[in-house]
Amino acid sequence: HNDGINIKAPQGTPVRAAENGVVVYAGNELKGYGNLILVRHADRWMTAYAHMDSFLAKRGETVRRGQSLGTVGATGHVDTPQLHFEIRRGTAALNPKQYLGG
Repeated sequence: HNDGINIKAPQGTPVRAAENGVVVYAGNELKGYGNLILVRHADRWMTAYAHMDSFLAKRGETVRRGQSLGTVGATGHVDTPQLHFEIRRGTAALNPKQYLGG
């Protein structure tokens, strides 16, 4: 079961915030996700960035769209460097491909 998309990228690639928001979680306690950042946005939107190598953003920090949150890694239940990215509205997981260009 995968509520988002996995984006393969070289280890150390910057992970950037999808939109302005506040970091509400930066840690590795959620099983399988490895190093995970959750950003809360306006109107009950939330984005998740998992399997990160390092964090630049801290819990409680306000971040801007495009700001580096940290770097791509291979933490959690993955074998190769990648970013697991989720978009949620309330508790509903949405398909990130609908919101990403390309």
